[in-house]
Amino acid sequence: MKPLEAFGVVLRAKPLRQGAAAASSWSITARLSPQIKSRVRSLCDGFTLIELLVVVALIAIASAVVSLSLRDPAATRLEHEAARLVALLESARTDARAFGLAASWEPRAGQDGVDGFRFVGLPPSSDLPSRWLGDGVTAEVFGARAVSLGPEPLIGAQRIVLRLDQQSLTLDTDGLGPFIVNTAPAPAP
Repeated sequence: MKPLEAFGVVLRAKPLRQGAAAASSWSITARLSPQIKSRVRSLCDGFTLIELLVVVALIAIASAVVSLSLRDPAATRLEHEAARLVALLESARTDARAFGLAASWEPRAGQDGVDGFRFVGLPPSSDLPSRWLGDGVTAEVFGARAVSLGPEPLIGAQRIVLRLDQQSLTLDTDGLGPFIVNTAPAPAP
């Protein structure tokens, strides 16, 4: 008995082409026994329950990750505005201390038909922006009309509330350290 016949496999050689070149090229075909054919067919027929559960679990995990990564665009815009305002306030605070000027920052919510903010008391060479990056952002200084930026190194504790749609963020300073974006809920107006 040949080694492969024990498994029900019979190998047969036949020429690939007819004619004179047939002697140089041969292919080997296998004839499988009915038992092996049924085993192979049963393995290739479909998926097992475990395989289906794994695929469903992977799809569920992927969709959960995607849904959690989607954020409210208003919240993202507000965070960008807050980070930009913190950088602008710290830059203006540095200029006020360097030049010894009494500088402040005021939000302009619809004053004179202009939205945005302004820096008061800084030299024109500072050239700081006076508009928000996006529309609809409003700011309110908590407990005052403007934020004092200097010239003293200690400016006192101050808070700014930024709002966009239903979102709000708070920027705080203790007066000695820089302004930071506070994740705590903003106080009611």
